[in-house]
Amino acid sequence: MGNSKHMKSQKINRLKVVLVENGKTGKWLAEQIGKNEATVSRWCSNKIQPSLDKLVKIAKILNVDPRQHINGCNNE
Repeated sequence: MGNSKHMKSQKINRLKVVLVENGKTGKWLAEQIGKNEATVSRWCSNKIQPSLDKLVKIAKILNVDPRQHINGCNNE
């Protein structure tokens, strides 16, 4: 039980970084995928995580490898 707080604070996705690297905003992404801007904001702040399907869809929209969205994945 003590680990649940720690897990919640982990930065699992890099969505915010990937958006910045591509010159895009959370608002823009929300419009592209038909999601609420607040949901995308929570993804970017790692308060909640998008599904794997959503990460793949976002990667296609941004024309990047889906692994770029996940911390700890090196694809160089």
